[in-house]
Amino acid sequence: MSKPLRQKVILDLLERGPVASQEELQRALSRRGLRVGQATLSRDIRDLGLVKTATGYAQPQGETASESALPPVSRLVREFVLEVRPAQNLLVIKTTVGSAQPVAAALDGEDWPEAVGTIAGDDTILIVCPDKRAASRLASRTHEMLA
Repeated sequence: MSKPLRQKVILDLLERGPVASQEELQRALSRRGLRVGQATLSRDIRDLGLVKTATGYAQPQGETASESALPPVSRLVREFVLEVRPAQNLLVIKTTVGSAQPVAAALDGEDWPEAVGTIAGDDTILIVCPDKRAASRLASRTHEMLA
């Protein structure tokens, strides 16, 4: 399915009300026959300018639409990343509590070739790279942003 059509389905789902989490949104898309990875879903959420509210993801209302854009990735990394640890072809990034998802969304938005996929928890991001060299390059790039 094409990106515009997939994003239309996401918007259709949100018209029924907020969706509590990315996992719930993934399940709802799956029920409609769309298999979407977490990195693709994060990019769609960013592209659509969706906002995370107390009840879940929703379409921005009024002035909040302009406020929903993420700050530059370098700023988010400087402000919230505490540690970057490569582990073979993986990169584990520790953030302050509650900051992993926006940092991961910003990293996903960079579309770096070194990142195959990203998973974010509350204070930890796991980035899967194709090989150890790619993980090392991505770790170096992230460390440069911390400096």
